[in-house]
Amino acid sequence: MAVIKTNSSDARLLARLIRAEAEGEGDLGMLMVGNVGVNRILGNCIDFRNIRTMSQMVYQSPGGFEATQKGYFYQKARDSEIRLAQRVINGERRWPATNALWYFRPAADCPNTWYDQQHVGRFKAHCFYAPTQENCPSVY
Repeated sequence: MAVIKTNSSDARLLARLIRAEAEGEGDLGMLMVGNVGVNRILGNCIDFRNIRTMSQMVYQSPGGFEATQKGYFYQKARDSEIRLAQRVINGERRWPATNALWYFRPAADCPNTWYDQQHVGRFKAHCFYAPTQENCPSVY
């Protein structure tokens, strides 16, 4: 059962995003990027107030994803990414992205905080950051 309202076009859009943002991180890394995207729709908090649809989340500017901001969001989603996107839409969550609203790829170690959010873990090259439950209960 889906945790956010979507259609097949939304699933393809999320699949394009996870490919553009994390193709080099493998299936698990792409699932985590999808977790962050779904969390931003669920959250309705902090920088993501009134982000209620997949399109609003993917194309949010400022504050959105680097792939859509910097022009490397051009590849079509493959069936494998569409399946990953559907898993995330259906509620699959993976640590450290379980409650995360942000991630980034630093040149060195993960900072303890990023934009006042706590570091919750790292997967390969990406550091993940989550709000407190008090600041954003909808992602918990």
